[in-house]
Amino acid sequence: MFSILIPTYNNIDYLKLCLKSLKKNSTFNHEIIIHVNEGLDGTIQFLDKNGYQYTHSKINKGVCFAFNEAAKKVKNEYLVLAHDDMYFCPNWDNIFLTELKQLPKNSDFFLSGTMVQPFKSYINLNCGDTIDKFDEEKLLLELPKIKFNDFQGTHWQPSLIPLKTWNQVGGFSEEFSPGLGSDPDFNMKLWNLGVRLFKGLGECRVYHFSSLSLRKKVWNNGAKTFLLKWGITIKFFKKHYLRSDQIFNGILEEPKKNFDYYTGLFKCKIAYFFHSIFSKKIN
Repeated sequence: MFSILIPTYNNIDYLKLCLKSLKKNSTFNHEIIIHVNEGLDGTIQFLDKNGYQYTHSKINKGVCFAFNEAAKKVKNEYLVLAHDDMYFCPNWDNIFLTELKQLPKNSDFFLSGTMVQPFKSYINLNCGDTIDKFDEEKLLLELPKIKFNDFQGTHWQPSLIPLKTWNQVGGFSEEFSPGLGSDPDFNMKLWNLGVRLFKGLGECRVYHFSSLSLRKKVWNNGAKTFLLKWGITIKFFKKHYLRSDQIFNGILEEPKKNFDYYTGLFKCKIAYFFHSIFSKKIN
């Protein structure tokens, strides 16, 4: 069915829970490919013992490299991008598949699921902020009672994209390594390719331990890299291009060039000017 890519970085307990949820809550069988950064906690031994496909880097090369490396092994037509600190909720893949069947064949798109998190965010349901506090029973009992609309834009991961589209844009841009800012950059590359269907599915859900696996090292300034690369901020891109978090009402169109747009664009250009000057002084 799908090829699920999961980067992991010395996070074996969360990875085990993620894999357990995929086995328990998936409707179909999927190819799972894991990229292991370092793997000093027994991850490699666990994957070997249980017959999982994986790629490996001896040092932490971040999620951009991890996704790109794992994608080289993909055998299916569609990729699912995930993280090791996600618990996949029941019927997640059937929701993706149902949406996929409604799209024209060979179309380009970027679909995402919806994150359930233990704080005010997308779907707010506190079932524990760490694996030791995780209340799976509460999640499975309470989550079906919560309604959440499909929305414009994306919540980044989990996401579904055709392999051909991934290859057309060259996967993730590794200048964003270890990873902050790489998701909006990837979406910008898709936009420039001509993709206009960016849709979040309110019923396709994962419980997310609030980026817990990403807090182990000092991360990159993805917002600055994005600004210097594209000339606009991530916030501006999400607001005027992806229309993020608005209720889904169809294929996206070009940004409306109104007063709000030009005011925001002017602020972007000022920020770009100062960041570019400052970067030149450092170099």
